[in-house]
Amino acid sequence: MTDPETGLRARLIDAGVDLVNTEGVQALTLREIARRAGVSHGAPRRYFPTHLELLSAIARRGFTDLAGRAAEVTGDGAASPREQLATLGRVYLDFALTHRGMHELMFRHDLLESGHLGLRETSLPLFSLLVDLVGRARPDADAALVAGSLLANLHGIAQLWTWGSLPLATGADDVVPLLQTALDAHLGPGGR
Repeated sequence: MTDPETGLRARLIDAGVDLVNTEGVQALTLREIARRAGVSHGAPRRYFPTHLELLSAIARRGFTDLAGRAAEVTGDGAASPREQLATLGRVYLDFALTHRGMHELMFRHDLLESGHLGLRETSLPLFSLLVDLVGRARPDADAALVAGSLLANLHGIAQLWTWGSLPLATGADDVVPLLQTALDAHLGPGGR
């Protein structure tokens, strides 16, 4: 049986996840989350003393979801590091393009900077996986810097694709060629 306190906390986060996925970050007000969770507008403050704490809890769900997808596709690690990076890149881009509001929330600097809200603990393992794969694919490079640059490149591809800029500028009808080009730029030319 679920503790009613834990149940309501989870319901507030669920309502926020649904709201950010359907209406975007700008819709994430305490009042609207409370309304969707079916509680008074003051109820979220009981579980989340600040709006930032509730936003962080919602963003943690996004990182947990993305990390779960990453774990599924990297699996047993039998594929080469480059193949795993290509698969991970596709998963990241798919998540960013299909969960636009959540993706935006997850990478808000003001949330990530706060170590006491627990967001770093949720986001860093995914980045560590990226660093590990880059390090194995390019043992000659500073893996953290290359991984950070690759992540920024993927983030930019997702954002510019969402805005319609990349399809217009490149004539591409899919992000996969852009992903392959980003991997070549960061890891060196590789087989496809």
